[in-house]
Amino acid sequence: MSDKKSFSIEYDFHASKQMLFQYLSTPSGLGEWFADNVNSRGENFSFIWDDSEENAKLIQKKNNERTRFQWEEDEEEGNPYYFEFKIQVDDITNDVSLIVTDFAEEDEMEEAKMLWDNLISSLKQILGSS
Repeated sequence: MSDKKSFSIEYDFHASKQMLFQYLSTPSGLGEWFADNVNSRGENFSFIWDDSEENAKLIQKKNNERTRFQWEEDEEEGNPYYFEFKIQVDDITNDVSLIVTDFAEEDEMEEAKMLWDNLISSLKQILGSS
C-alpha cells in the first residue's frame, strides 16, 4: 500500500457560490470541466476520460459549501483517501474561494497540483471567472 499525503490548494473565483456548487456536485457540471463525461446513480458517480472510467462515491455533500468523493478503489482497499471541493466566502469582502483537497504520493505531489491547476483553470473559463 502506498502512503499518500493530503494537500489543499485554494483558488479565487468571481462567481456565486450557488453557481460554482452546481459545477462541483452535479454530473452535468462536473462533465464540463472535470471529466469528459460524468454519470451518476444516487451517490455513485462514473467519471469517464477518453477510454478509461473511474467510479467514485459521493461521501459528503453540504449544499453550496462542500462535496467530497472517494474513489471506489480506495473505498474497497480501506484507504482513507478522498478528494474534496470546499467553497468559502469571506464574510467581509464576499470573495468566493474554492479549496480543493486531494491526496498524492510524495513524488507525484507537484504533478497532482499542476493537474488541479489545469482543471480549475478550465472551470474558471467556463464560469467566466478567469
